[in-house]
Amino acid sequence: MNKGGWSWKRQLGISGAKRKISRATGIPLTRSGRQRKLGKLFGMR
Repeated sequence: MNKGGWSWKRQLGISGAKRKISRATGIPLTRSGRQRKLGKLFGMR
């Protein structure tokens, strides 16, 4: 079941904009996403 609901960030389009930026640059905007990408890049994980 979906536990989500209304999100003001999604309502304003912030989530979609962040996703577009991340996909265009190839760099995740979240801290955990950046750490995961760097770890994979340098073979740390």
